[in-house]
Amino acid sequence: MLKADYIITENRSIADGVYLMTLRGDTSAIKKAGQFADVAIEGYFLRRPLAVTEWDAEKFSMVYKVVGEGTAKMALMKEGQSLNVLTGLGNGWNAEAASSAALVVCGGIGASPCFSLVKDLVGRGVKTTVVLGYNRACDIILEQEYRALGAEVIVATMDGSRGIKGLVTDAIAQEKPEFDYFYTCGPKPMMKAVCDALADASGEVSLEERMGCGCGICYGCTCHTTEGARRVCADGPVFRKEEVIW
Repeated sequence: MLKADYIITENRSIADGVYLMTLRGDTSAIKKAGQFADVAIEGYFLRRPLAVTEWDAEKFSMVYKVVGEGTAKMALMKEGQSLNVLTGLGNGWNAEAASSAALVVCGGIGASPCFSLVKDLVGRGVKTTVVLGYNRACDIILEQEYRALGAEVIVATMDGSRGIKGLVTDAIAQEKPEFDYFYTCGPKPMMKAVCDALADASGEVSLEERMGCGCGICYGCTCHTTEGARRVCADGPVFRKEEVIW
């Protein structure tokens, strides 16, 4: 874990109420796709945990949705402003678990923590299918970016305004993508439905909970697993499918 100040180099809207922020600074603590950062916002006691979308030696990016006062304040921040951020938090995806073909299922903002995972998978020569699920076409994020990585992308919308009409599970049932391991991130009901639909397959889920410290001290983000209560921030956010008790 690293606590440091970062400079905003980009903060732009990419969908209705959804923003992409890029920060320049020390990224040495970010080691694995699926980890997250904890952002301090002036005037608010608790930091905001946000998944790392992508990173390199000089900068990292995060996608966030405006859901309250803190993220609303973030959306107004400008290039050149400074933010204090904890980076290198949590345990990431096990990209090596997929040998030849992977299925990545994302719902809403869940497309963000999966992006670097797909980049890793495609880079290893793993055939990767990404299923993106949204309510409406105007909610879709990162579709073209996933295609640019070389992944096959399937889109599902609840209202049928783009792609397959229905849930991500409907898209999977219709398209029947080949895979030997799956990864999923999004709303809990969606992830449970994916795990139920793919009950015979091995996979991983990335959980989200309200957090206090973000680094395993306060135990405020525990979830129920087959190994007892575990901390989403420190023991996760990625867990094997079989571990999670929904």
